[in-house]
This record gives sequence, structure tokens and C-alpha cells, in this order.
Amino acid sequence: MPEDGSGCIVGIEDLPEQECVCVATAAGDILLCNLSTKQVECVGSVDSGLSTMSWSPDQELVLLATGQQTLIMMTRDFEPITEKQIHQDEFGEGKFIALGWGKKETQFHGSEGKQAAHRKQTEASRTSYWDDGKPRVTWRGDGQFVAVSAVCPETGARKVRVWNRELVLQSTNEPISGLEQALSWKPSGNLIASTQEKPNRHDVVFLEKNGLLHGEFTLPFQKGQVKVNELLWNADSTILAIWLEDLKTSNPNSYVQLWTTGNYHWYLKQSLHFGSLEKHQLVSVLWDRENPYRLHVLCQGWRYLSYDWHWTTDRGMGENSQHVANVAVIDGDKVLVTAFQHAVVPPPMCTYELQLQQAVNQVAFHTDPKHSGDMAVLDADNRISVYRYGQNTMNDPTVRLGAVGGNGFKAAVETPYLDKMYRVDVGSNSNEVMNPLGVRFLTWLPDDSFLVVGQGQHAAQSVLHHLTAVPHTAGAEEERLKLRLSVPVDGEVISLCCSPVTKTVALQLAHGHILKYLWEASTPVLEPWWTSNGSAVRFPYPCVQTSITRISGEEVILGLTDRCRFFVNDIEVASNVTSFATYNEFLLVTTNSHTCQCFCLKNISVKALQAGLSSAAAPNSETLRKVERGSRIVTVVPQDTKLVLQMPRGNLETVHHRALVLAQIRKWLDRLMFREAFQCMRKLRINLNLLYDHNPKVFLENAETFIRQIDSVNYINLFFTELKEEDFTKSMYPSLNVSSNAQPHQHPDQKKVNVICDVMRVAMEHIDPQKYCLSILTAHVKKSPPELEIALQKVHDLRENVTPDVKAVSAEEALKYLLFLVDVNELYDYSLGTYDFDLVIMVAEKSQKDPKEYLPFLNTLQKMETNYQRYTIDRHLKRYTKALGHLSKCGPEHFSEFLNLVKDQNQYREALKLYPSSTQEYKDISDAYGEYLIQKQLYEQAALIFARAGIFEKALDAFQNSGSWQQALCMASQLGYTKDKLSSLARSMAGKLAEQRKHAEAAILLEQYTQDCEEAVLLLLEGALWEEALRLIHKYGRLDILETNFKPAILEDYEMPNCPELDLFSETSSVMTASDMNSKYSHSNSRISARSSKNRRKAERKRYSLKKGSPFEDMALLEALGESVRAVETVKGDTHILLKQLVLFGYDEQAGALQRVLEEVLQLMETSIPDIWTPDLQQSSVNPVLGPNSTANSIMAAYQQKRMVTPVVQDPELLIPPKLNKNLQWKLHLLQ
Repeated sequence: MPEDGSGCIVGIEDLPEQECVCVATAAGDILLCNLSTKQVECVGSVDSGLSTMSWSPDQELVLLATGQQTLIMMTRDFEPITEKQIHQDEFGEGKFIALGWGKKETQFHGSEGKQAAHRKQTEASRTSYWDDGKPRVTWRGDGQFVAVSAVCPETGARKVRVWNRELVLQSTNEPISGLEQALSWKPSGNLIASTQEKPNRHDVVFLEKNGLLHGEFTLPFQKGQVKVNELLWNADSTILAIWLEDLKTSNPNSYVQLWTTGNYHWYLKQSLHFGSLEKHQLVSVLWDRENPYRLHVLCQGWRYLSYDWHWTTDRGMGENSQHVANVAVIDGDKVLVTAFQHAVVPPPMCTYELQLQQAVNQVAFHTDPKHSGDMAVLDADNRISVYRYGQNTMNDPTVRLGAVGGNGFKAAVETPYLDKMYRVDVGSNSNEVMNPLGVRFLTWLPDDSFLVVGQGQHAAQSVLHHLTAVPHTAGAEEERLKLRLSVPVDGEVISLCCSPVTKTVALQLAHGHILKYLWEASTPVLEPWWTSNGSAVRFPYPCVQTSITRISGEEVILGLTDRCRFFVNDIEVASNVTSFATYNEFLLVTTNSHTCQCFCLKNISVKALQAGLSSAAAPNSETLRKVERGSRIVTVVPQDTKLVLQMPRGNLETVHHRALVLAQIRKWLDRLMFREAFQCMRKLRINLNLLYDHNPKVFLENAETFIRQIDSVNYINLFFTELKEEDFTKSMYPSLNVSSNAQPHQHPDQKKVNVICDVMRVAMEHIDPQKYCLSILTAHVKKSPPELEIALQKVHDLRENVTPDVKAVSAEEALKYLLFLVDVNELYDYSLGTYDFDLVIMVAEKSQKDPKEYLPFLNTLQKMETNYQRYTIDRHLKRYTKALGHLSKCGPEHFSEFLNLVKDQNQYREALKLYPSSTQEYKDISDAYGEYLIQKQLYEQAALIFARAGIFEKALDAFQNSGSWQQALCMASQLGYTKDKLSSLARSMAGKLAEQRKHAEAAILLEQYTQDCEEAVLLLLEGALWEEALRLIHKYGRLDILETNFKPAILEDYEMPNCPELDLFSETSSVMTASDMNSKYSHSNSRISARSSKNRRKAERKRYSLKKGSPFEDMALLEALGESVRAVETVKGDTHILLKQLVLFGYDEQAGALQRVLEEVLQLMETSIPDIWTPDLQQSSVNPVLGPNSTANSIMAAYQQKRMVTPVVQDPELLIPPKLNKNLQWKLHLLQ
């Protein structure tokens, strides 16, 4: 390059697609340096020279600013598209349109007042003396527009013009005095940043695309103290980097500041001071294009620094100190602290702020849980300021209250004080290389020592410095921290965390390995973090947030990457987590699906955690709740249930996560802190049943404690009214940790609500019955069934109470309250039921009833005799049992009324209890009761009632109707019947019995009471009772009947067996036809009519048709065959008796034939049953192919096995084969 400076480089761009670098020189040459061949080629030249070259973000276009103040737009192949003058007179295409609303002078000017109308528009003042006058170019992120800032030759002020890709002017900015050279268009496209020197301050200002100003913030320097070399936005537009240099000094200091915005406030988050040595002067500052949080810095002495940033929330981690849940926010040289225990205010508001001498880079809270509010602040000068709570009573001037204080507010929060300031020296002398932010990851250990990480000898090496405070030596300017020891780390430390609970310190290296620093040992060492199964933990991806906790007792490290992947040790448990926090035994996470989940880590496995995060939990589960889109966890307030979330814009939201709430309530209940639990439950709408359900035994034992703690009648009443029978620990609030101390309920036989009401009522009556009067009434009413009479009685007692207690509730109030709980008409009825007319009138007055309705009724009642009055009231209230009791005491003149009431309401049983059995009244009631039972066709019971009361005629008729002939004969003897009368009675009863097929009983009547033995024998033959008939024939010596009746009867029975079931079987066929089936039911033989009625019922029950081709033909066959087999089984006994009679009278041939036929039929059945009811069929009845437990696969398998797929039958018993009883010996040896 030429010595005169004409050859200096004005632009350089890497073109990765062409594998070369494009360089523009001030002389006007454009060079391409090929990186692979190392050749340089000049692709073009501009005679007037170049002042700048800028490529579009997509590298399709290149814009050149020439020495003749023109702009040339070219393609990537350096083909010119167009050339325009930089300085244009018109505004551009985006010119504002006047809508004719008058001139600027006549418009409203707000706070400036009317004089603003007459003020002349001042021209923009000239640019600063240090401005190099060169044009500055910046592209919008999508490459559609480009902004050019150039010094106007007429006014000497800078103007920003916006052009499109075709180099057509879009807009020009409004005149801005003191606009400076720095220019950067936010990649997201809404604002262009520049700087402006104002009369009293130095600002960063923002312009819109139309050239108008839109917001600004002030730099923390005096006017004219620094110049801004460059403004740089990172790739995702969240951070603005500013490169500044001191003015007015021979060796200027250089600074790089990083600014971010939230809630419309700009925060200076990091400040890098590069000092004044020449070799530390900055040459270039650039953001990385791929990684939005990586910053590249190049210094004069070819020293290159790379910074990787990530967001973190500085929060106090303690549990049991007073200063819990403090969160610090860095804002330049201030630290804004919010105490979320007292107030939830979003930054930039705060509870108090700490003012420091230099810009702050890091804040570390003390990791000792007892001092978790104490803070150590590291500033840009590598000084640590330690702020503590407690001992100092003086107000510290560097601590100022934020959102509270002033205007008469009294601050309830304690503020910390500046305890010490330490200089951090870790071996860097001033002549060594300057390394801003050379110490990072400041951590304050529980023993008051500090850990910081510094840079090692090589790029990929870190050093862990352990610093302790040394006693202050007199004469020293400031206190220093002594280096206890430095541990070299082979690898770059990218995060460091310390657990306040386990006091473990873990470091994460860039390649993912986790190291444990054993700082409590006499000589601290670093060692790998091992899992329980002996492998070293290594995160697959670098994690931006790490934390240490215990899962099921094992200590693990949690990590979250910037891409939402969440790790427990080296296991990825979720890929949609946006933030997480640990608190006690809980892990809270927010996810991309806008939910917040809470897990109890006490007894959960990593697998279960993984499953819980991957699946959407049940909708009523206490582990999951919906949150606003983009929420991140800020902190959890311990000993409370608050979870503070921050929205993307910066505002805060407090939620009470159900899991935290319930865990806290359970803790309170275990400690018998009922008041805290109750207030929290009431505020957050947790069902109050949990107070009891959490541990019924403890609650009942401590009912008095509960009442004394809550100490409010209203609250106790609220508790009563919410009570329900269900156990809420099983339904609504199933415990997160399964092994909760849920006790079985104390009184399984009693209802839960009744148990609680009784126990609480007793406790309240013991403590102060006057004070808790209303609660005691509630306890009575809430029971099931409600004890309204007792409640009303208590109200009545209050009325009677002559000595009024100041604390006591008046009867009036108590009644009003009762009416609030119970419907007034119901209460009116109950009050009537107390027979206390004063109380009735009290209740009636409170109701909507018309006095004309109830007063006459009450007056009528009052005139009556007491028992009759009570009877009338009970009858009115439909309390008939009580009414009968009162009426029975009113004397015999009211007995007819009594009997009518008994008949109307069927209150016979109760009525009988009211009179002795010897009285006439008892007899009359019994008579009525018997008639009532006869109407119901309960003849036998009616007869018993009649007999008991001595009404024997009616008893006799009733016994006859019921078929109780023995009892009927007893009644006849009670009535003194003559022999003839008895004989005709017996004969009529025998006829009835014979009709009912009770031949044996009819024969007894005829034989014993009418002495007609012949008729008796004929009845026995009709009933096939051969042996009894034979006995009577021989007893009375009527052997003639043997020939005339007996033998013909047994032969007839043989020829036409009285069992049609046997007809159904021929010797050749085992399958029946439909007509055979019908014949079974159409037989009308006297022998089987008793059984045929049963068969008729069976026929009605038939569901399956035997018609050929009907859908359930196979089922019908099974049913019919089954019934046939069972019928033959029942015939065996009858056949045995018949065979004996046939043999006795020498009919061997007939007997043999009968025995053979039955034997063949039975054999046929025995062989056929396994063929009809196959094992397959029985199997399918056990587990059907189709059914609730079958799967697609099992059904397919069944079809493939060619199994008979039976339809889903309604009677599975049809598929079970009938049993044959082989134990019954029916054959005769003689006939075999």
C-alpha cells in the first residue's frame, strides 16, 4: 500500500461462496483475494477513489460511496446497476402528505406553549470536530433498504437518507443538531441507531425508516468526554454494543458497552474497559453472524478476544433468612434489587438500588442460606463491593429506596449497607496484557471466601482462583483479597454454580465435562463429577444455566441449553424447557407450550421426570398450569407460594402454583399451623375439606386448637358449609409425593361430615358456647340428616334466657342466621313440630307467609286439648306415627278417627303397638289389618292376625284360601264343629288339594276325616303314588281294588309314560325337529301339569328360534338338546318306582322293555355330549373371541385357528354341557 495513505483499506468483506475476500481501497480499487489459491485480482477501479464499501446481508448487492459524493449500486459480479448523488434535495418517495389541517404554526404545541409557533426552524448545527466526515452505510436485516449518513456540504451537519435496493431515495431524516457518524440499522428492521450530542448530554438516538426520531437513551459520560466510534446490533437485535473512546487525551481510554432494553428502559449490562496503552487500542469490534451472543474484539497488538454472553437471573437462594427471594438487576453503575417477599415490582422499578463508583459487571448473592440476602458486586475496575444486612444501624448513602419511600410512605424493608470493598488481584500487573472481564463467574462461598475464574496461559485454558479476605493493613489504600490458591483447569469454564443446600460447587467446561470443586478440603481439588453408576457426567451441549439439586436423594446437576434442551446429569429429559428453578424439593420449569410444571424430586426417578415432562399431564393435575406465552421463571418466594414469572416485554406476573400451594399447606397442617393454612386456602380457593382429609386423626384430636387458632365465627361457618363426604386427597388433590401420611378415616361406620360436626360442636361448646353460638347451629344443620329440631330448640333457649350476655347472640340473630342456611318453609314446619307457638310465630314473621294464613290456624290449635293439638300438628306435618301416638291418648271418643287414620295411612303395625292385646280396640285394629292383608292376597298372614285376635271364622276362611288345611282344621275345632260339618269341610278341602296336584295330602284328609278309603286310594293312583296306595289297600283289606284299579293304572303308566320328554328320542335320531319341540309343550297330561307350567315359562324365555337358517339356529339347538338331557335326568327316579311295581305284579316283559329304552337313551346322550359341547365351545365361553378383553390381534388369531367364532351370546350357560348323575341307581338287577 502507498505510504501517502491513499491506499488504505476502506472496506473488507468475506465471501464464503466464492472462497475469497473482497477488499476496497481508498484509491478506488476493488480487489478479490482468493483464499485457496492465494491470488489477488483487481476486479474494478473508481477513478475518484472510494470512501466506503458495503455489502447487503444476502451478499447479492454491493454499495460503493465514491470520492465524487456519489453512490454506486452493483451486483455481486460487480455489474453496475445505478449511480446516484449522495446529497439529494427532495425528501424521497416516503414524503409525508399534508392533509390540509393548517400550518405548523397554528397547531397545538403542548408544553412548549404558544411561543413555539413563532420560533424559526433552526438549522441543524455542524457536526463534531472529531467527525471524520466519511459516509456511513448500514443495511436493514432483510437487505431491502440501506441507510447512508453523510455530511451535508451546505450546512456541515450529518443527514441520514434511506434508499431501496434499486437506489431510489425513500426518505431523509428531519434536521437533527449534533447527529454523529455512528450508524447501525437494527436487524429486526424497526429502528436505525445513531448518536447525538445535545447541549447538556450525549445520547444514543433512534430513527424510524421515515426519518423521524423515535426514542433515545443517555450515555453515562459528560458532554464532550467521549466519541462514539461505532454502534453494533447483534444478530437477534437484543443487544446494542457501543465502541467509545476518550477525547482530549493523548492516550485515550477505549470502552465497549453492551446495552439491552426491557419495559422501555435501556440498561447498561456490561462495560469492558480496555485502558489507554497503545497496544490495547481497539481496531475492530464485530458481532458474530451465526451465534448472536458472541462478540469479536481485535486490538492493536494483534490481540484477539472473543466473548460469549448469556442471560442469567441473579437471585438469592436462601430459605430461612429474613432476606429471601431478592433479585438483582444490573443497570450501569447501579444494582436494582427487588425483595419479592415484600413487593412484586417489575424492573426498572425496584425495592432499593445500590449506587457504585463504576459500571457493574457481576452480582453474586451469598450462598450461605442464613445470609442469602448479602451481595458481592464486581465492577469494571475489578473491585468487589460487599453489601451485608444486619449489624450496621446507620443508613448507607450508596443505598437508595426505589419503589417505596418518599411521599409519606414508610418502607417496611430493611436495606443492606456497604461492608467492605476489595481489589481483586490475580497476578496481572499493569504492564501485562489488558484483559477486560478477566475475572468472571464470581461466586461467594458459604465460608465468606470467593471463587472467580480467570484466563489461563492458552486460549482454551482457565484458572480457578480461590480468594479470601485478609485483615486490613494500616496505610493501604484499599483492602485486597488474598489468593488462597489457583487451580488450573484444562478447558474453558463456561459456567459455575454452587448449591446453598449441599454446598457443592460445579464447573462446566466448554466440551461439556462437569468438574466438582471440593473447596472444604484442607487442600481443595478439582475432580470429575461421577454419577451413582460410576460414569463421569458430560453435557452433550453447552448449557447456559446450571443448578445443583437432589433427585431421590442423589445429588445431580441440571443444565439448560439456549435451544431449550434440559438435562439431568447427562440425560436429556426434555427439549421444550424455556426456564427452570429449584426450590426445596421442587423443580419448576416453563415450557414452549406455555405451561409451568412443578415436580417433587423427593421420590421421583429421572425416567418418571422425563415421562412427566414429555406427556401433557392430566388436566386437573396439580403439577401443571397454563401461563402466558413466553413466560420465564424469575424466582420462587420461600415459605410462601408465590412464583414470579417475567413476560417477554419485561412485566412480571405472580402465580401461586397449585403444587407449591398444596405442599406449603401440607407443611402447615403437619405443624398444626391451622390459621396460616386456612388463610392461604381461603385466599387461593383451595377446598377447605383438605384441612380434615390431610390427616383426619390429627384434625379430630386438635379440633380445639383449630378453633382457637382460627378464632372467627365466620371462618368456622365457612369451613362447615364447604364440608363434603368425598375424600379430597383422593379426588381433587391427590398428593404429589405418594407416601404422604394419609390416615384411614377414624370412624368408617359414620359419615365424615357428621363426625366433624360433632367433634367441632363439642369443642366449641367447651371453649365458649356464647361466642360460637352460630357455628354450633351450623354444625347441627350441616349434619345429615340435619338436626333442625335441636337447632330450633337452641334458638328457643336463647329466647328463654333472661340474663342477656353482652357477647351472646340474640335469638333474633340466631334465627336470621338459621334462615340463611335452611329454607324458611322447611324451618316453619320444623318449628311447628316443636309445639312451641312463640317459636312458630318468630319463624313465620321472618317468612313470606301471610299472617291471615297462619294466625287463625295457630289460634285454632291453641284452643285444643294438648294431645289433640299435638295430633293435629303432626297430622298437618304428615308425621303420622307421632300423630297416632298423641291421638291414642285422647280417649275412646276419638277411636273411630284413630281407626280411619290407621286405614288411610296403612299404619296398622304402629297402631297395634299402642293398645294392649286384651282390649277391644286391639281386636278392631286386627280385624281391619286382616282385611287389608286379604286384599293384598296375603291369606296366611291375615289368618294369623285373625287367629291371634280370636276372630276364628275369618281365620278359618283365610287358612282355607291359603291352602293351610292343618291350620284350618285347628280353627274348626276352636269353633267346635260337629263331625258331619268337619267331614264336609275336609271333603271340600280335599277336592281343592286334588286340583292342586297335592294327591297325598288330599288322601290323608279323605282317609282320616271322611273315612272314605276307596276315594283316597283312587286319588293316590291318580298321583302315581303306588306305594302309599298299596299301604291303604292292605290297611283296609280292599284287595279288590288291586284288580279293578291298581294294575290297570300301572300298565297305563307303562304304555303311555307320563313323561313326554322320552317321546322326543327315537332310537335312531339324536337331533330333534321343530315339530318334536312343539310337541313337548303341547302335551297335556295330568301327571306333569305342575311341571308343565314351569316348562311354559321356559318356552316364553326362549330367545333363539329353531327355524332352519335363523341367525341363532346353533344356539337354539344347544338350548333344546340341553333341556332334553335335563328332562331325561329327572325321569330316572319316577321310572325306577314304576319298574318296581311292574316287577311286583309280574309284568317282567314290559319292565324290561322300559328299562332298555331308557338305558339306550342315556347311553346315546353320554356319547353325544362331548360331540355337541366341544372343548372349543367351552373355551370360548370362558374367553370369548369378541368381547371387552379382546384385541385386534386376538380376534385375528382366533379366525386363523378356524375356531368356531360364537356370537356374543346372552346366555353363556348354554355353552356349558349338562351334567349326568351316574350315582343314581335306577336299574333293577332282575331285568338286566
